[in-house]
Amino acid sequence: MFLKAKRSRAVAAGVAALAMLATACGGSSTSAGGDGTLVVYTGQSGDWQLNFNPFSPTALEGPGTIFEPLFFYNNIRDVEPRPRLGKTFTWNSDGTQLDVELRDDAKWTDGQKFTADDVVFTLDMVTKNAAMNGTGYKGTATAVDPTHVSIKFPEPSFMEGPQILGRIWMVPKHKWSGLATPATDVVKEPVGTGPFQLDDFKAQAFTLKANPNYYAGEPALKKVRYLALSGNQSGEAALRAGQIDWQTGPVPDIKNVEKNYPGYKAITIPMNQVALFTCSNAALGCAGPQTDVAVRKAVYYAVNRTQINQLAFENTAGEISPGAALLERDRDQVSTKLKEKTAPMQPDEAKATSLLEGAGYTKGADGIYQKDGKPLALTLKVVAGWTDYITAVETMSQQLQKVGIKITPQQLSWNEWSDARGRGQYELLIDALHQGPAPDPFYNASYFYSTATTAKVGEIANPNFARVSDPAIDAALAALKGIDPKDDAKRQPHFDTIQTRIEELVPYIPILTGGTTSEFNAKKFTGWPTKEDLYAFPAVWARPEHSEIFLKLKPAS
Repeated sequence: MFLKAKRSRAVAAGVAALAMLATACGGSSTSAGGDGTLVVYTGQSGDWQLNFNPFSPTALEGPGTIFEPLFFYNNIRDVEPRPRLGKTFTWNSDGTQLDVELRDDAKWTDGQKFTADDVVFTLDMVTKNAAMNGTGYKGTATAVDPTHVSIKFPEPSFMEGPQILGRIWMVPKHKWSGLATPATDVVKEPVGTGPFQLDDFKAQAFTLKANPNYYAGEPALKKVRYLALSGNQSGEAALRAGQIDWQTGPVPDIKNVEKNYPGYKAITIPMNQVALFTCSNAALGCAGPQTDVAVRKAVYYAVNRTQINQLAFENTAGEISPGAALLERDRDQVSTKLKEKTAPMQPDEAKATSLLEGAGYTKGADGIYQKDGKPLALTLKVVAGWTDYITAVETMSQQLQKVGIKITPQQLSWNEWSDARGRGQYELLIDALHQGPAPDPFYNASYFYSTATTAKVGEIANPNFARVSDPAIDAALAALKGIDPKDDAKRQPHFDTIQTRIEELVPYIPILTGGTTSEFNAKKFTGWPTKEDLYAFPAVWARPEHSEIFLKLKPAS
């Protein structure tokens, strides 16, 4: 009943949003942005909160579009990185020095020239602010001259290359040097080098416009308009009405998008790993039953992944490795030492209850396990309007009830959910583990399982939200940084360590490998990625991948 009522409200809100959009775009009610504007929906539920700080966990936009990396790395296919603000880069023989040649024709949108000083300032700022350092960067950068930067590391750091070059957003020294707390300060008027700049902002929608002075030439796509709706159902309603051109999310009868949405096409790529995030580490301030690994493992075995896939994801998701490497892309690195190659698709209720009872839990008269007089009850946070995740959460709460675990779903706005995730102020929440800048399982592990990317509860972690801190994982990650990425034989023992420890700790309880599906207006715009030409991961919320797609798109007319 709760879901049904929520969905009714979502549809009503979606209809209201459509009326607003037609007025805002100045066009008919049956076409998005008649002026050639690309109208996108990222899944934002509720009003936008103005913030274009690309390092903030609550940033609404900027990485890739306004603020650029030095290079673009394709994290689906193993291809050479494409230059952005950088032109070339070279490593020394032992991986302790990275030299980068920069463009000499890039300018900030306020007219000032982009130079090596901006790169050094950005990298120094990241090292001084742990909450901004989502890559664990430890280098020391020096400006050799206006177009050359040399970065030295205290130890071999080959694996840092794609993260530094592809996942750190360059910001202007002359603007950002005045920020008191750059990790959290709100940036309302962003100045970047990217192909787009802010045009206008309202709580319900904001627009980026093409940068006329972009060093690679003004993009053919002149405007991108971002909508705030009330969730997946309102997004689908907008898609059906032709009011948005690109969204990444579920729609009914997803296999027949071209039939049901004339002029639109869809693409599904298995990349992001749906998981129940747990605030797992009591030593860093996490509190609740989920800090007990026996509880996490019981949840792992109790869920029915086949049913979740059917009810929540229209069978677009796939199996997932308990060691967190992607089964398809990373098949050569998936450890043979895992106890289970894939998470079970069917529940093992006997194993779940055995784990709980072995850890001292006893079942109460109400059927819920308890320990030390406290029931095994957990709150699971989900973003309001994310109907696929809401369905998954509701389904899991019923499944876990059968093994004596009480789950209370809690729907929040994206801003509330994101803040709770960052500060560790949650027991469980549903989200997905994203991949790094290159097609290598090292990056996912270095993001979500490294001590360097987490923080105490109350402080912002980025992005190790589960507060994982494990010496064996840290040592293996450190060792991988110093090994040539082409040396598979030397790397694999460290991947074995990482994956078997992740399987043992289960800080992010793996559910399914999400089949990330985008629906896009192929009649109005050309240049979209295809399975034959995956030049970027096609998700509207993926950054900086979405900016590569914006640069390729051209109005069909």
